[in-house]
Amino acid sequence: MRVALLTYSTRPRGGVVHTLALAESLAALGAEVDVWTLGRGGDTAFFRPVGPGVGVRAVPFEARDGEHVGDRIMRSIAVLAQAFAPRRGGYDIVHAQDCISANAALPCVRTIHHLDNFTTPQLAACHERAVTEPAYRICVSAAVAEEVRLGWGFTPAVIPNGVDAARFAAGARDAAGRARWRGTLGRYVLALGGIEPRKASIDLVEAFARLRPPPGHEGLRLVFGGGETLFDYRDYRAAFDARAAELGVTPEIVGVLAEEELPALVAEASALAMVSAKEGFGLAGMEALAAGVPVVARDLPVLREVYGDTVAFARDVPGIAAALARQLSGPLPPGAGRALAASYTWQRAAAAHLAVYRELIA
Repeated sequence: MRVALLTYSTRPRGGVVHTLALAESLAALGAEVDVWTLGRGGDTAFFRPVGPGVGVRAVPFEARDGEHVGDRIMRSIAVLAQAFAPRRGGYDIVHAQDCISANAALPCVRTIHHLDNFTTPQLAACHERAVTEPAYRICVSAAVAEEVRLGWGFTPAVIPNGVDAARFAAGARDAAGRARWRGTLGRYVLALGGIEPRKASIDLVEAFARLRPPPGHEGLRLVFGGGETLFDYRDYRAAFDARAAELGVTPEIVGVLAEEELPALVAEASALAMVSAKEGFGLAGMEALAAGVPVVARDLPVLREVYGDTVAFARDVPGIAAALARQLSGPLPPGAGRALAASYTWQRAAAAHLAVYRELIA
């Protein structure tokens, strides 16, 4: 079976991580897989090496100074579509992982990781087409699948993410790596995914300002990692910086990390905060659980579904501060979280995808 997986970036975002792990697991089960993506900034490869049996097709995408985000998205779709269209006949399955690549590859299979509310007209139209026009839809959680059913009347298949639990468990055992982060950052609460509205980064700053670290956590810092995106969040970042300064919080922004640095950064955290306004699965929190790190999560139906009773939930800023205080002073036992993370395997996810692909081909 020849499979094309499409994603919008070579950089480490949740959907890109998902795409690469799925591609490698499909290849391990015997599929021939190519991953198509936009190569921005001269990129010709992904942020990490890709396993054997997976082809990488990075389509050059030049930067244009001053380009409006809506125009950049539409050009992204056009560039990827132009490169992919002559080659699509060589694949049995075409599977897009986001609204940009879905618009470029319609008709296709589409994984809807989460639903967004865009105000830019081009983005809103892109999002709508990527929900309504695919030939088949997959969601990584039943909660998001139910949102799609209620909003559009479609019933997507549900195939949960896999988790590279062994990699993050190894991060917990990486004494040297953890010591380097401890020497650089001290004790810290970690948030991954960058500073943007969907991640509710300002809520986390406000909660951290309310937090009174328990004994043993004096000098606790707030650290943000990740953040690569095609979207323009400069206004939100300015509001974030202004609010942090007003509250007297000085976050440490470590930005996009090398692949080998992330597990130890996660493992050394005193807690991981995942307070997003929207999530599709919550992979970062699951990776933290694999490392034995306590997690505070926004009380969303999707995260209740995925995490059960292995994390502390909070609905609002005061609740986030209180949940952080509880997880720092008396964290939930890590065993259940480690077991849950280990139960989500990419092999199982890939096998479920292959079953869907075979039905579609038949």
